[in-house]
Amino acid sequence: MVLQCIALLALVGWGAAVWSSSVHQRPATERYAREDVAPEPTASPEPPVATPAVPPALPISARIDPTWLDTVSLRTGIPRTALAAYAGAASVLAEQSPGCHLGWNTLAAIGHLESDDGRDGGAVLSDDGYPSVPILGPALDGGAFAGIHDSDGGAWDGDTVWDHAVGPFQFIPETWRRWGADGNGDGKQDPNQIADAALAAAHYLCHAGDLSTVDGWRRAVLSYNHSERYVDDVARAANSL
Repeated sequence: MVLQCIALLALVGWGAAVWSSSVHQRPATERYAREDVAPEPTASPEPPVATPAVPPALPISARIDPTWLDTVSLRTGIPRTALAAYAGAASVLAEQSPGCHLGWNTLAAIGHLESDDGRDGGAVLSDDGYPSVPILGPALDGGAFAGIHDSDGGAWDGDTVWDHAVGPFQFIPETWRRWGADGNGDGKQDPNQIADAALAAAHYLCHAGDLSTVDGWRRAVLSYNHSERYVDDVARAANSL
C-alpha cells in the first residue's frame, strides 16, 4: 500500500517513495563518505504526543501514543522501538527548540539509511533499544572515508588507532562526546541505544537552525553528512512516510 506523503517537503513537489519497499529492496545499508556523523531532522506532521510532557528521567518513548506506534509501525515496517525513539526525540525538541521544526520522519529517514533502523548486518533491534550485534562503520583511516584518528581509546568502537561510526545513527566517538544524550532514562548516554542516539541526533540537527524550509532542511541534513546525494536520499525516505 502506497503511503500518503506527510513530510513538509512534499508541499514543494518532492517525489515520494514507499518506505516499506525500501526496507525490503535495499540489500545492505549503504555507507556514505563523511567527515562527521550525526542525524538531522525534517519537518513532518505534528509529532504524535499522547501524554503530557514527560520528565527527562522517563523514556522519551513514553510520550508517544501506543496505538499510533502500532499503526505506523505496521504500515511502514519500522520497528516499534525505533519508531518510538524517532517520534519521542522529535517531541522533546518540539518543546525544547520549537523554532527548529524537526519532524520525526527526518529522524526515521536517517535512522533507516544509516542502519536500517538498527537492523544493519542482520542485527535485530531488541525491546530495550539495542541491536543484537554492534553496528560499526568502517575504520575512518583516510582511505575510502575521512581519516579520523582514535578519539575514545577504543571505548565505543574497539579500535585504538582509528575512529569508527557507532550505533544506529552512526555517531563518531568525538561527536558523541559532545552530543550524547539519554533518551531511555537509564542515566547513561550510549550511541548503541536507539533512543539515546535519536535524541542526540535531534539536538545535533536542531543546532543547524530552522528546518521548516527546504533550504533550512537541506542545510541541516547536509551538516550531518556532507553529501548532496545523501540529502536527496533522506528526503525521498522522509517523504515516503
